[in-house]
Amino acid sequence: MKQGATTAKPPAAAGKHGRRKWSREDTELGLLGLPALIWYILFCYLPMFGLMIAFIQYEIFPQQSFLYNLLHSEFVGFKNFSFFINNNAFMMLLRNTLLYNIVFIILGIVIPVTLAIMINELYSKRKSKTYQTLMFFPHFLSWVVVSYFVFAFLNTDYGLLNRIVVFFGGETHRWYSEPAYWPAFFVVLKVWKGTGYGMVVYLASITGIDGSLYEAAMLDGASKWQQAKHITLPMLKTVIVMMFILSVGGIFASDFGLFYQVTQGVPNSLYKVASTFDTYVYAALQGNAPIGKTAAASTFQSVACCITILLANFIVSKIDEDSAVF
Repeated sequence: MKQGATTAKPPAAAGKHGRRKWSREDTELGLLGLPALIWYILFCYLPMFGLMIAFIQYEIFPQQSFLYNLLHSEFVGFKNFSFFINNNAFMMLLRNTLLYNIVFIILGIVIPVTLAIMINELYSKRKSKTYQTLMFFPHFLSWVVVSYFVFAFLNTDYGLLNRIVVFFGGETHRWYSEPAYWPAFFVVLKVWKGTGYGMVVYLASITGIDGSLYEAAMLDGASKWQQAKHITLPMLKTVIVMMFILSVGGIFASDFGLFYQVTQGVPNSLYKVASTFDTYVYAALQGNAPIGKTAAASTFQSVACCITILLANFIVSKIDEDSAVF
């Protein structure tokens, strides 16, 4: 062997069947992931045992445990699901949930990506950080707090919005009794509260793009719009598709706080524009509806969301395999 030559590192020891033996590094990584595994088992997998409630006529037997009640209640199959699906309000709930979420998903991608590209072009780092903080701050506000801000704007007697309308010669509105305006209110509030989080995600991806690509484009005379179109957006494609797939996975669920807290409990005047699957389940529980029927509604949501995210990922994998989440 020549002097100074290096020898190749021997491969890890393998077992009888050619498998790599368990090493100390595997043990350390396993212990590192153990708390997360325990958390998922306790709070995600064990509660799934309660899905049985959706398929039974749950009864409470005197002086018996929950598990005993669960196992000795009458099995009714899909009867609870048929009650929910055949409900007169089902199509209205489905329409509201899907249409609102479609708008939220589209705007939740277009607006944050646009703002991330614009902020990335700022030369002043102080202004960039200031704008990021101001846009990200609403994400930390709960809908309960937001509902008070909305009430201050929409109150009939002394609300800010009514004062502005009157100042310009209009008449006061009873906003909580006029459903025509609320779809726009929901969209504005959702975009206002969620844009900052999505923008930070896309902005972090933009900062990871190789700067030499932009330098080469500038030497070729490319404008800022051309740089964004031919460099930034193609490099963001994987992240955008991933966020889209994850968003589609919740298309049959809704933001309960947005539709219930902001509307002050979904009054009858706003029932047809503010009711979604989540508010329906909550109202049913408040009305002492059988727990099996409310569990069936929640199970329907979960299964539908699971099918949707799998379908979206499958379609994306057929178009561009590298952009699929799994």
